[in-house]
Amino acid sequence: MPFCVVKSRTIKIILSMLLVAVLLCISFEGGSAAAVFFGSSTRLVPIYSVKTEEKQVAISFDAAWGADKTEEIISVLKEYNATATFFLVGFWVDKFPEKVKAIDEAGLEIGTHSNTHPDMAKLDGSTMKKELETSISKIENLIDKKVELFRPPFGSYNNTLIKTCDSLGLKTIQWDVDSLDWKGLSAGDVTSRVLSKVKNGSIILCHNNADNVVDSTRLILQRLQNQGYKVTSVGQLVYKDNYTIDRNGLQIQN
Repeated sequence: MPFCVVKSRTIKIILSMLLVAVLLCISFEGGSAAAVFFGSSTRLVPIYSVKTEEKQVAISFDAAWGADKTEEIISVLKEYNATATFFLVGFWVDKFPEKVKAIDEAGLEIGTHSNTHPDMAKLDGSTMKKELETSISKIENLIDKKVELFRPPFGSYNNTLIKTCDSLGLKTIQWDVDSLDWKGLSAGDVTSRVLSKVKNGSIILCHNNADNVVDSTRLILQRLQNQGYKVTSVGQLVYKDNYTIDRNGLQIQN
C-alpha cells in the first residue's frame, strides 16, 4: 500500500509538470502581445524580434533628450538606402517639432516612446492611456500620419500597459539587440556588439543622441549590408496580422 501511495503522488507531480510545460508554450493570436501562462497567472509579452528566413533587420532610435545628431543620422540612413524607426517622447516632440518633420519627410517611421518618459508599469491604466494618447496626438498633428508603434521607456511593461496599447491600436515593441550606445561606447565597440548579436528578424535599439551614434550607425549599416542584410524600419519588419508571439517575444507568421 505505501508503494501505491508514493506512486500515485509521483504520477500527480509528473502530470502537473507536464501541464505547466504545455501552458508555457502557448501563445495567442491577436493584439500586439503573446499571453503566456505562469501557474494561475497570465503574462503578456510584446514583440522583441521577428521570425523570418529573410536577411532583414530593423534599426530604431529612441529620442528623449537632445537632437543635435538627428539630421546626421537621417543623412547616414539615406546614404545607405536604409530606413529606420524613431520612437519619440512627447516632450521631445514639443521641443523639436522641425526635427519630427525632418524625420517624417525623409521617409522614416515614427512611433511613440510615451509623453513624459515615465516607468509605465508603475502607472495606473488611465494614466498610461493619457501618456500614450497625448504623445500620439502631438506626433500625428505634425506629420498627419497614424502612429502604430510604441516602445516603453526603460523597456518596462506589464499586462495593463500592453492591453492599453492594444486598445489604442498600438503594437508594443521591445528589442533583442541593445547597442548600449548610451553608455558612451566607441563607434567600433557599439558596432561589434550589434554584429555579435544580430540575426534575421532582429530589432536593434539605438539612441538618437548617443555620443558616437552617427559613426556607429554608419559602421552598422555598412557591415550589415556587406553581410547581405536589408535594414528597415520596425513597421516594415513586423507582421501586421495573422501572427502569434511566443514566450520570448518572437513574432511568428501563422
